[in-house]
Amino acid sequence: MVAMHRGSFHYVPKGLTSSWPSYNYTHLSAGDLLREERAREGSEFGQLIANYIKEGKIVPVEITINLLKKAMEETMQKDEKKFRFLIDGFPRNEDNLQGWNTVMDGKADVKFVLFFDCGNEVCINRCLERGKSSGRSDDNRESLEKRIQTYLQSTRPIIELYEKHGKVRTVDASRSVDEVFADVKAVLDKEG
Repeated sequence: MVAMHRGSFHYVPKGLTSSWPSYNYTHLSAGDLLREERAREGSEFGQLIANYIKEGKIVPVEITINLLKKAMEETMQKDEKKFRFLIDGFPRNEDNLQGWNTVMDGKADVKFVLFFDCGNEVCINRCLERGKSSGRSDDNRESLEKRIQTYLQSTRPIIELYEKHGKVRTVDASRSVDEVFADVKAVLDKEG
């Protein structure tokens, strides 16, 4: 999701890498923020986050939305010109969407959803390959299959909701990185 504080807001599911041009967006990964919080010494939510991630379940919105809001506020405090955000991996379900709408109402607006469409086996194989070097505990077949079921039951309906509002821009993510990059670049060039 890319958000413009009191401006535009896009949803970008997992997969956009930080090596791609920023287009003046600050990239915030919900998953990275959760993993950082899980690892932070003294975190009151660390074990809870670890359990949800291990089970391939969605972390409660109160935790995720507060981490995102804090990251956005810290970014804008450092540089007031940084008010456009690419939020990766959020919202993942109706609860996330409602939490966002409640907490961020009047602060950020959805401009578009950038949806990376990729078949299950391709996703699983890519994540398993990533797992060889990522150190992520959830890059295993069992967790990935649970995450796919969670996606189908919880996240896909959110994407469909945005589709009804004409806000989804779909990229075929089963292709090569260069091809996906070209499509993403075209979308971002068009959307500004």
